[in-house]
Amino acid sequence: MAMHKDLPAGLTNQLFTNTGNSSFTEFLGSFAPQLLPVRDERLATPIGDQVPHATTIVAASFAGGVVMAGDRRSTSGNIIAQRDIEKVFRTDDYSCMGIAGTASTGIEMARLYRVELEHYEKLEGRTLSVAGKANRLAAMIRGNLAMAMQGLVVVPLFAAYDPDRDAGRIFGYDVAGGPYEKERYDAIGSGSIFAKGALKKLYREGASADDTVTMLIQALYDAADDDSATGGPDVTRKIWPVVSVIDADGFRRLGDDEVAGVVQRMLDERMISPDGPIAPLR
Repeated sequence: MAMHKDLPAGLTNQLFTNTGNSSFTEFLGSFAPQLLPVRDERLATPIGDQVPHATTIVAASFAGGVVMAGDRRSTSGNIIAQRDIEKVFRTDDYSCMGIAGTASTGIEMARLYRVELEHYEKLEGRTLSVAGKANRLAAMIRGNLAMAMQGLVVVPLFAAYDPDRDAGRIFGYDVAGGPYEKERYDAIGSGSIFAKGALKKLYREGASADDTVTMLIQALYDAADDDSATGGPDVTRKIWPVVSVIDADGFRRLGDDEVAGVVQRMLDERMISPDGPIAPLR
């Protein structure tokens, strides 16, 4: 096996197969902590405002699953750092996470978390429960607390299909890693207050997956309408929100053509009603 140049010379194949427990993060932290995205070093000065930040993620459950969507903009202060950043990541066949906060740390955390779940499954011969997956992610967020206090905050949103309930489940977190299960829908990031306001009016129990996708795209558009850090659909550059659906058939990311069709129908409707659909009063 080819060894990574940063791994200690004494790290052998036997250590890979006899790690002591099923946590890949703890294994890597024991033998090669420099490879982890989360470290304990204190920064000389807070730099949170100097690095790109991911912004708004939304998620909502539907009959038999869950949908997560994210805008594509990242910002650095008042500058648009990137127009097409990816913020929603598949973590296994039945779960995904979206990131808000420090983009670089969040992307590394998402990648490491995916390996964490794969490592557990290979060693234990089974997948974690949905609650177990949510708690593993909470531990990783908690490990980033020292860096968060320096301004490098990462706050993910986690969504998964639970076969025991035949339903989608959503978990939000605080900066210290506390997991909180959310009923029906949730949003994180700078535009979350506006997205939640839209979802409060648009959410319908028992909606189909297609209707839920449309609802989340409407909520992201409302967030972009009021929050400068959230990017709306970019029709000229053909940059669309990332939308993922998870149900009994597993994780599925919608193709750009499919998302573009939903966006275009929404824009056509907003040419008539710029503020979007109006919730009924009864």
